[in-house]
Amino acid sequence: MASVANPASPPAPTRPRNADLGAWLAVAAGTLGALMATLDISIVNSALPTIQGELGATGTEGAWVATAYLVAEIVIIPLSAWLERMFGLRTFLLIAVTLFTIFSVICGLSNSLGMMVVGRIGQGFTGGALIPTAQTIIAQRLPRHQQSIGTAAFGIVAILGPLLGPLVGGWLTENVSWHYAFFLNVPISVILLTLLLVALPADKPRFELLGEADWLGIAGLALGLGCLTVFLEEGAREEWFASELIRYMAGLSALGFALLLTGQFVAKRPVIKLSLLLDRQFGAVATMGIALGVVLYGTSYAIPQFLAAIADYNALQSGKVVLLSGIPSIMMMPFVPLLIRYVDIRLAVGTGMLAMGVSAWMETDLTIFSTGAQFTDSQLLRGVGTILGMLFLSQACVQSVPPEDAGDASGLFNAMRNLGGSFALAGISILQQNRLWLHERRIESSLNANSPSLQDYVSGLGHALGNPAAGIRMLGQSIQGQALVMTYIDIFFAMSLVTVLVFPLVFLLKPLPKDAPTGAMH
Repeated sequence: MASVANPASPPAPTRPRNADLGAWLAVAAGTLGALMATLDISIVNSALPTIQGELGATGTEGAWVATAYLVAEIVIIPLSAWLERMFGLRTFLLIAVTLFTIFSVICGLSNSLGMMVVGRIGQGFTGGALIPTAQTIIAQRLPRHQQSIGTAAFGIVAILGPLLGPLVGGWLTENVSWHYAFFLNVPISVILLTLLLVALPADKPRFELLGEADWLGIAGLALGLGCLTVFLEEGAREEWFASELIRYMAGLSALGFALLLTGQFVAKRPVIKLSLLLDRQFGAVATMGIALGVVLYGTSYAIPQFLAAIADYNALQSGKVVLLSGIPSIMMMPFVPLLIRYVDIRLAVGTGMLAMGVSAWMETDLTIFSTGAQFTDSQLLRGVGTILGMLFLSQACVQSVPPEDAGDASGLFNAMRNLGGSFALAGISILQQNRLWLHERRIESSLNANSPSLQDYVSGLGHALGNPAAGIRMLGQSIQGQALVMTYIDIFFAMSLVTVLVFPLVFLLKPLPKDAPTGAMH
């Protein structure tokens, strides 16, 4: 009797290929580059009072050291994908890292504010390119089932970098010199260049893509944002349109944005696809991204300045306070996939924005006796708000547009968040100039020079110090200190108000697909 042949059993499913050592070295290189770039966003914040003193810059002029980096980043991030295609990924990264190192050395050797600002602009242009390319390496070199590992590493870097910056910069300032906050990039860059040469294959450049560039948009973006920043930073000091400089900056900024808008219609591929903002959900995401940048970068800049001026904190002490907000973020990172899968985006973003706003509002009860402990609760709450807001808005920005526009959407969202940070630093400078003067005059007007109690107070100070004139000076210093505290209260209140104004946009968001992949954050 003939045996009956068994039907062929289905082939066993093949296990997906895992990434090799070269791929992981490439991911390590991308992550290290992103860490270096994000670290330098805020590495000057806690050291800024020291830097200002050595460079002879005022507090408002010193804001340029932080603003220049953010503005340059806004310009380069949308260009990164085009530059990467033109030069090839490895060549582009080698150029970016080499130039970043050179500009870091320029910053470290700076002996004038102008030299420092030029170095920071160069750092922003080249460092900003290291961030989106890190995401490209994860997408290209890791198989899909392992991309979540690379994404998690990048997410930790994207959050920790700006938070570690003030701590690292503060430690170096207090124990070595502020110059080494920039020289630190030299050995890191050597390691990074080695990894890039070993782990990434060389690609043939495609210089024919030069003709496809949106040159009008590129020029307009740089001119518009650069001149707008000068307009905002210097406007109050120059008495706005009474100054010829400010009038020129306003005109050039308008010309720049006109060129950027023209590029939207004539370029084959605009540098920034502004038409995405017309989408209801993406427009809401981008606007909330601006608010996120205002609070995120504004507080990390304002807190060290307050603690240095009022509590006499050194750079390292201020850096430790800023780092507090990273604790909740790191603790929540392992739960990111679950949060995305099971938490409604409107609830998550609403909670995040509310936490950011409340954290800034908690800092409106500052006094002349406030220290770093005053910021503990608000910083921890801000860390929760940062992870929820940044995580879910980053997901929403790519899910709210067609897949072919995901790269443009991500670049535009990151640019809008950096723009919020730039607006925050410019706004802080304006408030410091205008509100400080206003509060000083209000306090002085409330004092009656003929009041016996005031005269007794001043004479008592003079007697205690052994110099009658010293009593008047001490009173003036007291008035200035109180006015400065009131000015910072206004600054933190303004940041909380921004989140209140954009909060209704939460209701324009749509739930994320349940199978949405975890996107990287920056």
